[in-house]
Amino acid sequence: MMRKIPFFAPLLLILGLLSLSACNDKDKTTATSDAAAKTQQTYQWKMVTTWPPNFPVFQEGVDRFAKMVETMSQGRLKIQVFAGGELVPAMESFDAVSQGSVQMGHGAAYYWAGKVPAAQFMSAVPFGMNGKGMDAWFYGGEGKGLSLWRELYKPFDLRPFPMGNSGVQMGGWFNKKITQVEDLKGLKMRIPGLGGKVLAKAGGSPVLLAGSELYTALERGVLDATEWVGPFHDQRLGLDRAAKYYYTPGWHEPGTTLELIVNQQAWDSLPADLQAIIDTASIASNQWMSSQFEVLNLQALRELEAKPHVEILTFPPAVLAKLKAMTAEVLTEEAAKNPEFKRIYEAYSAFQKDNDAWSLISEVAYYHAGHPDESGNIANNVQKTLQTNPE
Repeated sequence: MMRKIPFFAPLLLILGLLSLSACNDKDKTTATSDAAAKTQQTYQWKMVTTWPPNFPVFQEGVDRFAKMVETMSQGRLKIQVFAGGELVPAMESFDAVSQGSVQMGHGAAYYWAGKVPAAQFMSAVPFGMNGKGMDAWFYGGEGKGLSLWRELYKPFDLRPFPMGNSGVQMGGWFNKKITQVEDLKGLKMRIPGLGGKVLAKAGGSPVLLAGSELYTALERGVLDATEWVGPFHDQRLGLDRAAKYYYTPGWHEPGTTLELIVNQQAWDSLPADLQAIIDTASIASNQWMSSQFEVLNLQALRELEAKPHVEILTFPPAVLAKLKAMTAEVLTEEAAKNPEFKRIYEAYSAFQKDNDAWSLISEVAYYHAGHPDESGNIANNVQKTLQTNPE
């Protein structure tokens, strides 16, 4: 015998469905309201840097970035910028952002080699890629370089962005001529990071000093040589008054990328549009700072060329060849000590090999075509370039 269904059962079902629908609508409304509230929220952030106050291009570019973000966000995200030492010591900015004491920082990844040895591939590597190559590695294709960078910084609760590039730096100021690699033996030179390890392998003595100490150290003989950045910043430090020989190229820093770091939790708290604004402003600042280095260094170089006591020289090919071979040895040794370093080194090298191959038949070939050798044989210059081994 079939049981009768109470006449009110369908009514209860309908009421239940209506109640469920109302709950869903309420949840959607709440979520929409929360999202809307988030887009109207204002944020007051702090940003620390590794640069001195009013440091041209470097600190200047960071101040410009902060103003750009405030303008683009219509005042919803305001960033108060502190130069190195104003809020925290310059070399503690990484930790300050990592720990959430401040939301942002700016510096260079190779400053943190003691914490993250592989981070050096995100700033500058001797005989590595120039600024254009670094940008291609970070932004081009699938952005392999930037993905690896963010993997490296994830354990520190940091989200990095490229923001600035010095371009190819100068080789440094020397108080004697460098005619052979043996001239580097015993040479006391201010040169950091992997470049310093290469100098040590050549028999030199790498020294770490702050920029503010370089002029005095070089003038008094505490240093025999020093590198800094390029003609513009070097001349501002007065290095041309402390040493006579100014060498090129900057084999140790062929295109130093500067970094913006954001605390990951702070980043996650932002709505998508403000995240996009930071991303866009960092790219714009990257381009602006790189362009400033190009223009200001050219102007300063012209001034240095006019000074009779300064000699601008090129490292002999044999010296550069030896330094390049020693660089390969240093990188291999570092990779053997650190699996993470090895993994990033392999990815970086693979990209550089492809990037060099394209550069040789495009920009390098074009350069040789526009700057023929003494015989005027343009075709010969291009052919030499095409035959160059990119490895």
